[in-house]
Amino acid sequence: MTTIRTTCKHCGDVELTTADIGLELAAEGSTGNYRFDCPFCGLVQRRPANHRVVSILLATGVEYEIITTVGPITEEEIESFARALDIDGWFSEIAAS
Repeated sequence: MTTIRTTCKHCGDVELTTADIGLELAAEGSTGNYRFDCPFCGLVQRRPANHRVVSILLATGVEYEIITTVGPITEEEIESFARALDIDGWFSEIAAS
C-alpha cells in the first residue's frame, strides 16, 4: 500500500493512503489542488499541486476530478437574471423541468 506524507496546518506531518486524498485538476493545465481530511483533527485541508505533485499523485492512483473555473458573474448576467424574475410564470416553468 502506498503511503503519502503531507502536512496538516494544525497537526504537522501526517501519513495518508491514496484513498485519503482527492485531486482537483485544472481544466486548462497540468496543475490543481489536492485535498484530504486530517486523520488527527479531522479538518479538511487543501494544498496546491504543481505539475510534479500532480504526476506523483496520479502515478500512485489518487482519484481525480477536472475542475472548470468559471469567472465572476457579470453585471449583464445579473441584469438578465433580474429581468427573468419579472416574467410571470418563471417559477412554474422551472418547477416543471
